[in-house]
Amino acid sequence: MIHHTASMSTQQEDHDGHEQVLQLAGELRILIGKLRRRLREEAHLGDVSMSQASVLSRLERDGPATASSLARAEGMRPQSMAATVLALTEAQLVTGSPDPADGRQTILTLTDSCRIWIAASRAAREDWLARTIETRLTPDEVAELNHAVALLKRLAE
Repeated sequence: MIHHTASMSTQQEDHDGHEQVLQLAGELRILIGKLRRRLREEAHLGDVSMSQASVLSRLERDGPATASSLARAEGMRPQSMAATVLALTEAQLVTGSPDPADGRQTILTLTDSCRIWIAASRAAREDWLARTIETRLTPDEVAELNHAVALLKRLAE
């Protein structure tokens, strides 16, 4: 009977631990969403939509691409991507050149002015975050946050 009670206690602890992890996961998801929105506000995206910003980010990260490959990567319909690419081209954020392998396709790349704008936007977000960390957290809390970031990196891998 004692063994049975110990087993029940372990099961309850497992259940309680799982519930705590579920709650933590929900809070973390909400918090990350809020932080992303706040960072977006600091990015000063102007008239660039989220889908356009996503395409620009992908081109910066992965390099030149065709509209069809971008549509697949972004999970967009080709028609929607065509409208996005047109808007980015008209805003002089993206430029196109014929694909040497397939002249029917256009290879899209970021313009130099777009790269400068992206770097400035990234710097503004990082500056805001650094100032916020410095003004709202104690040195001990900054050390805790540093440890938490290491844990978050492990979750993201």
